[in-house]
Amino acid sequence: MTTIFTIGFTQKSAETFFGLLHHASVRRVLDTRLHNTSQLAGFAKQDDLRYFLDAIGRIGYRHEPRLAPSEEIFADYRKKAISWPEYETRFHALLRERAIESRLDPAELDGACLLCSEATPQRCHRRLVAEYLAAHWPDVEIVHLV
Repeated sequence: MTTIFTIGFTQKSAETFFGLLHHASVRRVLDTRLHNTSQLAGFAKQDDLRYFLDAIGRIGYRHEPRLAPSEEIFADYRKKAISWPEYETRFHALLRERAIESRLDPAELDGACLLCSEATPQRCHRRLVAEYLAAHWPDVEIVHLV
């Protein structure tokens, strides 16, 4: 069984965020954000996050832009040029095009956590990535840390 966790940092204190990762025994965080250096990200800016994950919980960190939406898809959704169902359709097509299921190792993702900014997974691409992988790999459990 491969367990893939997901988490968003928005609307979470650093204590809550790192506590959720620690209590779930997450081994590594895969940052699925297209832009991960924004000042608005607070403790979740790439370099700070890498440091805090290691210092607080000995959790690894890797930015995985292959798991992020394209700039075009992201911009169209933010500008409300496309609906959430259209976003899902376009993002699924992008994941198929990128063939992420054959470029990632299920063993490497076991105990890993997909990170994005959205507070909940319902309208977040991290959920779509996890579900896509679960549809292509055997025995995948998805756990959303909220």
